[in-house]
Amino acid sequence: MNTAINPAASSHWWNSRAMQRFLRHRLALFGLAMLVLLTLACVFGPYFLAYDELFIDLRARFSPPLTGDHYLGTDPLGRDIAARLLMAGRISLLVGFFAMLLSTLIGTVIGIVAGYYGGRVNAVLMRFVDAFLAFPSIFLLLALAAFISPSPVMITVIIALTSWMEIARIVEAEVKSLRERDFVQAGRMLGLSDTHIMFRELLPNAAGPIIVAATLTVARAILLEAYISFLGYGIQPPLPSWGNMLNGAQQYLSSAPWLAIIPGITITIAVTSFNFIGDGLRDALDVRTEPG
Repeated sequence: MNTAINPAASSHWWNSRAMQRFLRHRLALFGLAMLVLLTLACVFGPYFLAYDELFIDLRARFSPPLTGDHYLGTDPLGRDIAARLLMAGRISLLVGFFAMLLSTLIGTVIGIVAGYYGGRVNAVLMRFVDAFLAFPSIFLLLALAAFISPSPVMITVIIALTSWMEIARIVEAEVKSLRERDFVQAGRMLGLSDTHIMFRELLPNAAGPIIVAATLTVARAILLEAYISFLGYGIQPPLPSWGNMLNGAQQYLSSAPWLAIIPGITITIAVTSFNFIGDGLRDALDVRTEPG
């Protein structure tokens, strides 16, 4: 039983050594700080602006940044870019977060069942995963988006349905390496059900790779939402998202470049921050790099 990694021990390890390793990762801390600031700005920022995201001032069309109360300028209809950017951030971040939750749930369930049972169950489920991976995810995403009502909820669902396969593979590989450990054999001898062993014993011990994959999935979901909205299949105006703000700016790149630069920089900050956090979590939870 000395090779077992029970959930309590795993939690204690995270609270001590893993936390210390994460706090020493400068890029991860920078990403976390940027993400917190961006989230706070999106949540509370609109309440401190003079205009909301739908207010139209035709006299202020194409105002450059730092013009009066329009801190980031205005768009072709005279709407305040700062207000639209922060409201779009709420939508884009929520889409990314909930798409991550749903895709992680789907991938984890399929991966843990395939890894635990092995044999024919593993073969069928992994071929199912391979079938989804055989289609380029962006084309699958666009195909689904073309046949549904492009609401934030539906965009979240279709992004999740095209993003769970990598998580399933990660979980399947991790569970296969854990299922023959002593604590799993002990659970079987005690008569614990397969469901209990999978979700109460194996899942907590596979949490590290799942957390890392989930963090990176948020960044991917934000990019996918921006991509399909930019192409016109995602969130539809007047509801703002970072993607459709880029879509509306493409014809004004020479005359009003800030319309594209500002949401582009914001997307870059959000995605890079999640990637930095994911790298930090991966290093913190990788016990193979821990001395001794």
